[in-house]
Amino acid sequence: MRVTTYRAELDENQHNILVRESSRNYPGGSVNSPIAIAEMMNALYGLNRQAEEHIYMLAFTTKSGLLGVFELSHGTVNSALCQPREIFIRALLCGAASLILVHNHPSLDVSPSKEDRAVSERIRKAGAIVGVGVTDHIIVGNGYYSFKEREHW
Repeated sequence: MRVTTYRAELDENQHNILVRESSRNYPGGSVNSPIAIAEMMNALYGLNRQAEEHIYMLAFTTKSGLLGVFELSHGTVNSALCQPREIFIRALLCGAASLILVHNHPSLDVSPSKEDRAVSERIRKAGAIVGVGVTDHIIVGNGYYSFKEREHW
């Protein structure tokens, strides 16, 4: 499977555009489960080895094909800021039908914090408004935590 990483930039008119950063082969099959996504993020981005929190968005087609991966935020040892605006600019620019958020906990404890839960719910509500489903939020560390699996999204 080919995995492409994108970033958002401003063009000469100050409009957001997508720029491809890299494209890599990943020997795994499809990323159709939380464990498959956690494994891919660890293999390609070393997410479970990062010293600071990183937040990524995986954008998907209507048939669950991976459109691309976006780094949304790179924070500190115990936090990273991410607003719905930045998420949905990228999701809409690439034509995503749905997305999954993935972030790491450098402590390796994958238990979601109160802030993780609040941000997840806020982004889910924003996605419902703009028509882009937020189908999961996965925390990576020593293993993984899937809001979809554990909290029945």
